[in-house]
Amino acid sequence: MDPGTNADLAALVKVVARQRAEMARLRDLAATSAVLERAKGVLMAVTGCTPSAAHEELARRARDGNRTLLEQCWLTLGTLPPGQEPAGPPAPPPAVGSGGSAPAGSTDLAEVLGRVGRDLVRVGSPHELAGRLLDHLAPQAGADAVMLYERLPEGGLRLIGYAGLDPTLAAQWRQVPPLAGIPALDALRSGEPCWLEDIATDRTRYLLIGDPPERWLSRAWLPMPAGDASHVALGVLRRRSGPFEPRERELLRAAARLCAGRLRAFDDPPAGAPGGVAQTVQALFDALPGAAILLSPLRSPTGEVEDYRIDAATPEAVDVFGRTGRDMVGRHILESYPSVAGEPLWQGYLQALETGVPFEGEPFAYQDVVGEMPVTATYTVRAAPLGEGLVVTWLRHAPMDRQEQRLADVQRLGNLGWANWNLITQETSWATQTYAVLGLTPGQEPVRLEGLPGLALPEDTGSLAHAIDELVSQGRPFDVPFRIETPAGVRHLRMVAEAVTAPDGTPVEVHGFVQDLTAQRSAELALVESERAMLLQRGILQAERALAARLQHALLPLPSKPVRLAGLRVEVAYLPAQSGIHVGGDWFSAIELPDSDALFVVGDVAGHGIDAVATMAQLRFTAKGMVSTGSSLTGALARLNQLLLHSRDSQITATMVLARYDPDRQVLAWAQAGHPPPLLVRRGEVRFLDRPGGMLLGAMAAPAFESLDLRLEPGDRLLLYTDGLVERPGEGLDAGFARLAEAVRAHGCGESGSLETLLATMLADERRDDVCVLDIRMPLEEDAQDATEAADG
Repeated sequence: MDPGTNADLAALVKVVARQRAEMARLRDLAATSAVLERAKGVLMAVTGCTPSAAHEELARRARDGNRTLLEQCWLTLGTLPPGQEPAGPPAPPPAVGSGGSAPAGSTDLAEVLGRVGRDLVRVGSPHELAGRLLDHLAPQAGADAVMLYERLPEGGLRLIGYAGLDPTLAAQWRQVPPLAGIPALDALRSGEPCWLEDIATDRTRYLLIGDPPERWLSRAWLPMPAGDASHVALGVLRRRSGPFEPRERELLRAAARLCAGRLRAFDDPPAGAPGGVAQTVQALFDALPGAAILLSPLRSPTGEVEDYRIDAATPEAVDVFGRTGRDMVGRHILESYPSVAGEPLWQGYLQALETGVPFEGEPFAYQDVVGEMPVTATYTVRAAPLGEGLVVTWLRHAPMDRQEQRLADVQRLGNLGWANWNLITQETSWATQTYAVLGLTPGQEPVRLEGLPGLALPEDTGSLAHAIDELVSQGRPFDVPFRIETPAGVRHLRMVAEAVTAPDGTPVEVHGFVQDLTAQRSAELALVESERAMLLQRGILQAERALAARLQHALLPLPSKPVRLAGLRVEVAYLPAQSGIHVGGDWFSAIELPDSDALFVVGDVAGHGIDAVATMAQLRFTAKGMVSTGSSLTGALARLNQLLLHSRDSQITATMVLARYDPDRQVLAWAQAGHPPPLLVRRGEVRFLDRPGGMLLGAMAAPAFESLDLRLEPGDRLLLYTDGLVERPGEGLDAGFARLAEAVRAHGCGESGSLETLLATMLADERRDDVCVLDIRMPLEEDAQDATEAADG
C-alpha cells in the first residue's frame, strides 16, 4: 500500500477511537445522572436553592476538595440518615442514543444506582466495596460472589477485594500470573466486558475460578473503567446458568463505572492536603515561558502507543481549536493536533520514547496572528523524554536569526566569506568563513587590508597590491584573482571589494568578500586536459577509420547493380555503423564456382577496426578457396574454426552462413556457424528457415556442423544478413526477427520489392553495428527465359 494511504487510515482509526471514547463518556454521564440529580435534590431540600445553584455548589465543593463531581455527589448523599430519601427533581432524561424514549426499567435502574452511589461513599477499602456491591447486585442481577482484580505492572493480577467467596479459595486465587485464557485479563486488555454464560463451552476456552468450576455456572468480567485506562476488573459470579439479561448487563456496566471512580479516590490525597505530582508539574508549567506540553503515552493492550495524554501545558501552548494552557490538560494529542497522525513528528515522538534521545523536527512555517495581522513565523518542535513521558516544546525563530542563518548558509555553500575594514578606526571584522577560505585559524587577529598581498604567491602579489592601492586612494572597486599557499596545497582565490566614501569622496570603509575558486579552477584544468585527450584520440580514430575503410574497400568491393549468378538475381548491400570507427568485420561473397555452381557467404567478425577487417579478409578468402577446391560446406566451417583458434588473437569469434547453389537441380545446400537464420519469401508467405546445427567459429575446439538443402522455386526470394539488420538496443532478437518479417511482408514481396526500401524501414534509427545483406531471387520462368535469350544474343 502507498505510505500516504497508511497514514490516512491511521488518522481515521484514531478519529473512530476518539468518537468511541466520547460515546462511552456520554453513556457514563447518562448512567450517573440519577446520582447527580439526587445530590442536587439534597442541597435544594436543605438550602432551598434553585437546581442551577445546587449544581454550581456541588461543582465548587468538588473543586475545593480536589474530588470529581460524582465523588462529591456521593459525599452529599452520604450525609442523609439511613432510610431517608430526598424528594428530588423529576426522573433524569433518557440515555444518549435511546431514540427519545427511556427504556423499560430505566427509572428503577437509576434508583438502584443512586443507592449504590450512597453506599460507595461510606466504604473505606476495595474489600469493603466488594461487599457493598454484592449486597446490591445479588437481588438485582442474581450475583452470588463478587471479585476485584488489579492488574500488576508485570502483567499479572492481584485480588484486592471479594465477597461471597470462601477465604481459602480466595487465598488460592490471590495472585494470577499473566497466562492466556484468563477472562479478567482478556477484559482488561480489550477494554470490553467478557460474558461467560455457557459453562461447557467456557471451560474449554478459559481457566475458570472455583473448586469445582461448576459452582458458578455463569460469570461476567468487566473492566473498570472501560477503555485503555482499565486497571481493575470486576467479576460477578452466579450459581444459576443462562445469559445475563439486557437490564442486568446495563446495571453491571453502570456499577463498574461507579466503582472505578471510588477506587481512584482511595489513592487520591484527602481533602485539604497538598496537591499531587500533577498539580506540582502544572504549577511549574504555568511559570514557564514559551509553548511546552507534558505528554504521557497511551498504549494498546499490545503495548503499541496509540495516543498521548496532555498532563501539563504552559500558558503559551495552544492547540488547533484555540485551547491554551490548563484548558488543554487531559486532552489527547490526536484530539488537539489531529494532523500529527502518520507524520514524521509522530515518528519522532516514538523514537524519543524508545531511544531516550531527544528528537528535533525540521523547521516549518506557521501563520500567527499578531495585532489582528497574519504573520508567518518559522518553528521547530523538540521532544525530550522525561520519565515515562515526553516534554514537547515549540521554538519560534526570530526573523533576525533566520537572516543570520541564511547569510551563514550562503557563505558556506558559496565557499566565500565577507570582510570589513574601517579606514578611520583601523578596525577589521571578518566572518568565520573568511578564515577558512584564507587558510587561517579562526579567532586570530584579522589581517589588515594593506597586509593582504603578503598572503598571495609572489607572482600574484603585485596585481593584488595595485588593486588595493587604487581602492584606498581613488575608491575604485576591484575583482582580482590571486593564489595562496596552504598546507593542503595552492588555492585559487578571488577577492571583490568596494569602498564606502565620505561626502567629499574620500574612502572611509572597505567591505567585500574573498571566495575560494580552487575546485572551479581544477575542474577547468581537468576539462582542458580532457579536451586535449579527446582531440588526440579523435585523430587516432579518424586515421584508423580511414585506413580500415581503404582496406575494406580493397578487400570487399561492392557491385554497383544486381548481378546474375547461376540463373539467380543477386543484390548486395553493405552499410557501416554510424558510431565508432565505422568499419567492422561484416562481409559477403557471391561468386560463380568452376562447376557453374554459385557460392554465397555472409559472415560477421566480432569487433571493429583493423583487426576485425584483417580477420574478415582471412575468413572470406579462405572460405572461397576451400569451397572452390572441393571442400564440403561443413568441412570448410570446421577448418575455419581451427584457423580462428590458432590465430594471433585466439579470443576472436565469428558467425557465418555458407550456401552453395546447384542450378541444374535448383537446390541450395547451406550450413551455418551461430548465424541468424535466412529469410525465405515464397508465394507471399514469409518465414525463417530452420537452422542446421553449428556453433559460432572460435568458441570451442571441435564443434559439429550440419547442412540442409533447400529447393528454390520460381519467384522465391532469400535474404542472408548479419545481425546488425535486426538488433536494436534494449530489444531482444525475437522482436528484431518479427520486425524484419513484417517489413519484408509489407515492402519486399515479389519482384518489385526493393532492398533499399527494406533497409530504410529496418534502419530508421542510428546504426550501432555494420549491416550486410545478400538478396537472392529466383526469377519467374518467363523472366529467366528472357534473361537467357538476352545473354545468348
